[in-house]
Amino acid sequence: MSYSELRMLNLPSLNVILSAYGLELIQVEEEASIPASYWGEPEAGLAGRCIFARPDTPTHSLLHEVAHYVCMSKARRSTLWRNAGGDTEEEDAVCFLQVLLSDYLPGCGRIKLLKDMDDWGYTFREGSANAWFYGDGGSARRWLLAKGIVDYQDSPTWRLR
Repeated sequence: MSYSELRMLNLPSLNVILSAYGLELIQVEEEASIPASYWGEPEAGLAGRCIFARPDTPTHSLLHEVAHYVCMSKARRSTLWRNAGGDTEEEDAVCFLQVLLSDYLPGCGRIKLLKDMDDWGYTFREGSANAWFYGDGGSARRWLLAKGIVDYQDSPTWRLR
């Protein structure tokens, strides 16, 4: 295993992020099925205000689902079960935000998360998550700014779309 998992995270720090957005982590036992997981185990699940994860759930998956919740419209959040939906621009913004959120997890951070995204198989036109984040990711940053999700210093505002 070359990527960070839930079992490696500082849970109080993770819970600060989740509670800022009104989310709750539901930990599922090792090897158990993860409710509302779009891609299946070990990927995180998202339903309502709950993020479901097992100890082997990748950090990038967990943060990706958090970012989906933050970036989706209030109408979609109200009926959320498993499929976050969204268009390409929103998906790019989700990827960008998950990287920013990783900086709030001791021992993780954007350098580690970008590497994890590459190791897991995220694909970007520019060849790597890092190249995308510092290149074409600028359009995702602008989307997040326009929605009030981040500020001009790329810090989360801790507000939902």
